[in-house]
Amino acid sequence: MPERTSRPHIVLLNPDQWRADAVGHLGDPAAITPNLDRLAATDAVSFRHAFCQNPVCTPSRCSFMTGWYPHTRGHRTMFHMLHAECGEANLLRVLRQAGYHVWWGGKNDLVPAQNGYSEDCDIRFQATPDDYRRWGLTPRPNLHSSPEWRGSPDGDNFYSFYAGRLDKGDEPIYCDHDWANVLGAIDAIRNYDGDKPLCLYLCLSYPHPPYGVEEPFHSAIDRSALPPRRPAPESWEGKPAILKGIAERQRLQGWMEDRWAELRATYRGMCSRVDHQLGLIVHALKEKGLYDDTALFVFSDHGDFTGDYGLVEKTQNTFEDCLTRVPLVLKPPEGVPVQPRVSDALVELIDLPATVFDFAGIEAPHTHFGKSLLPVVAGERDDHRDAVFCEGGRLKGERHAMELGAKSEQTPQGLYWPRLSLQSRDDGPYHGKAAMCRTARFKYVRRLYESDELYDLERDPQELHNVVDDAAYSEVLAQMRERLLTWFSETADVVPFQPDRRF
Repeated sequence: MPERTSRPHIVLLNPDQWRADAVGHLGDPAAITPNLDRLAATDAVSFRHAFCQNPVCTPSRCSFMTGWYPHTRGHRTMFHMLHAECGEANLLRVLRQAGYHVWWGGKNDLVPAQNGYSEDCDIRFQATPDDYRRWGLTPRPNLHSSPEWRGSPDGDNFYSFYAGRLDKGDEPIYCDHDWANVLGAIDAIRNYDGDKPLCLYLCLSYPHPPYGVEEPFHSAIDRSALPPRRPAPESWEGKPAILKGIAERQRLQGWMEDRWAELRATYRGMCSRVDHQLGLIVHALKEKGLYDDTALFVFSDHGDFTGDYGLVEKTQNTFEDCLTRVPLVLKPPEGVPVQPRVSDALVELIDLPATVFDFAGIEAPHTHFGKSLLPVVAGERDDHRDAVFCEGGRLKGERHAMELGAKSEQTPQGLYWPRLSLQSRDDGPYHGKAAMCRTARFKYVRRLYESDELYDLERDPQELHNVVDDAAYSEVLAQMRERLLTWFSETADVVPFQPDRRF
């Protein structure tokens, strides 16, 4: 057994695009997530109301790795990441500088690839042919690089992201990049020598669409147990224009419920695969004798429509709960008080670094806006925040924020064309800046170029009826606007800790 270090090991398992309600212990009768369920019952706290700060990958990751909101330093596109040379820290770099051995496997969407990764981690894992030979597995393509499943460009599956069951041949798994990174992480745990505390950052692509998964996960989901979909609004009145525009371009209006059930079940099968991979990581930690000394975080960067409102995938400037509410399960290391349960506290992903700093005894090297979750984990309280926030979009004329780098996706042949073709236009309000303030009962969205939104989540949990113009909610609207203004005032900027010389 490795020698115990003075600081706990940190394991960050970060699946991509996992909506919170596709988890068994959070109420989905069709979900198969026994490992997450077991953690919440015995060793960890699962947060029912955890929210991301932007509903797409890069802005969300830049946010939860710094404790900053996207507007604080302008991280609100897929192509603007964290620049250390501009004084932008990130959790991985802070941990490495504090003496952690940082292993990073999987997606980036965090630091500029042109700058490399040497300052952010000790090992940036990439599976080699020797790894596949040692594992006895065949490397499989990811679904973005083998799009035969899309069918005819004129068909109604072309923009659906639905691929279905993956053929793994005679092998036990479909060894795509996710599986390779999981197996690499297990190797890293088994080979850990104990010289430094370990930080393992495992960024998976699942359950990000395309929706496809191998057996046994594909067939395991009971289609008859799926909860109802949120229906598409009849006229889209009161909703942002981009939702109607995406719906028209995705061409899924003719799908019958049995086809939606297959897509939604496949997505849950993808979630089940991630849960199974979590179980393998936990087993490896226990086998190595590291589990008790490990702080384990399982969380997603944002959610997914998965058929709600007749849509698939996501948007960057709308804030429905299926996009913004994410799983967050936290197991502390031994010696840290914990009351295992599902907590109803309102929490944000920017609370992640503050909590890690608390576990590791690290003084934050920069101003941030996160709040440590340790008091909630210990069961001392469940009133963590009075409101949570999310934001996205851009200004008109802000060409550098149009994400024109994804040029292949701007054409009708691109899988993301229904969304990106609208994001890169200025002849409508499709991608205007917007910000969400959500309390336990109400959700308010301030929109720069369209009508604001206000939802009474107690009476309208599906967010179908915008009551922003209803006089009965005028007092609530004023309170929510004031809360949003206070938030912007508190988080508008960060001042560096080191002052400059004037003379």
